[in-house]
Amino acid sequence: MAKSKRIKEKGKIRLSDYFKELKEGDRVAVIRELSLKTSFPKRLQGRTGTIESKRGSAYIVKVKEYNKEKKFIIQPIHLKKLKAWYNTGKIT
Repeated sequence: MAKSKRIKEKGKIRLSDYFKELKEGDRVAVIRELSLKTSFPKRLQGRTGTIESKRGSAYIVKVKEYNKEKKFIIQPIHLKKLKAWYNTGKIT
């Protein structure tokens, strides 16, 4: 797991990432923003989950860990929305 950003990725964080709007039921990937000093659990890095609800400015994300569903409260800057390729409605 990387501890710092690469040279081309360094710089100011976009404000749109802080105020990202996600809906209930969206699939997200948990990707830690390296430029922020937070106590982020290493086991969450790279996991996928679904948005359950919003709490303040953060989101409650359901992540399956082994056989259990666990809930984590995560800021939107650490979440990346995944595209739903299976919900296109096209049958081939």
